[in-house]
Amino acid sequence: MKQSGAIPSTENLPIYYDLYIPEDTNKNQPLPLILFLHGFKGFKDWGAFPEACASLSSAGFAVLAMNFSLNGVGKSMTEFDQLDLFARETLSQDLDDVGTVIQALEDEAIDIDTSELPSITIDPSRIGMLGHSRGGHTAVAAAAEYPEVQCLVTWSAVADYNARWSEGMIADWQERGVTEIINGRTGQVMPVKKIVYEDALANADRLMAVKRVQELNLPALFIHSKGDEAVPYSDAEKLFNHCPSGHKELKLMPDSGHTFDTSHPFEEEAFPDTFQRVLTHTRQWFQNHLQ
Repeated sequence: MKQSGAIPSTENLPIYYDLYIPEDTNKNQPLPLILFLHGFKGFKDWGAFPEACASLSSAGFAVLAMNFSLNGVGKSMTEFDQLDLFARETLSQDLDDVGTVIQALEDEAIDIDTSELPSITIDPSRIGMLGHSRGGHTAVAAAAEYPEVQCLVTWSAVADYNARWSEGMIADWQERGVTEIINGRTGQVMPVKKIVYEDALANADRLMAVKRVQELNLPALFIHSKGDEAVPYSDAEKLFNHCPSGHKELKLMPDSGHTFDTSHPFEEEAFPDTFQRVLTHTRQWFQNHLQ
């Protein structure tokens, strides 16, 4: 069962979310929650993400997939129609958005329609973070930042965002205050303002995954494709090697690109084999360490 809504960010912008609730559950026990974070130029409804969240939920979890408040996708849920917001989507605001969602869960400010499933509750002290790409980078930081997070899984995560700024991007920011990137899927020219770069540099100790992962002693699973064309699998190796947790694993998947052979829109009847394996590893990790 999926329920959708929005809560205000620290800037009073909407953080849109979908909350997946398993239909077959022990109603006397509060559900642990998996919080899913999309990546750069991504959104909660991208590709196979909704089906993946529903699948994870069926294993006995509440799953909340959120759109970052500055991700540039508005009420359409699938179109970048707010490029003015996208242009200033800082890692700090992304991390604050995660905190806003966690606080809303604790305050019971996220409505749960119990008409179909009465007595369903969520345990906000048992949260697992799941993030893809830049969302995986933020998931690592969130796992270190918020004590409610008990478990972590990353898909194709970036290790150090400050290592990704190209010389051309930096030159654009210094000369014009903005750089532009092309969305390969839509062809849109998407601006990224200097504040994104400045925020990442100024707050690196709080924001960079490779730094925050060194604080983690919770169960952490890092999954990456060996053939990732956007983020090299060495990023996953770096996160794994810097993580001091006694419960950590690194899963390197066969060459399946940045999204494990999935694309947008996702119109297949079944998950690609590699993505199904990724999902199985993820589900088992949360079952072993969060339930």
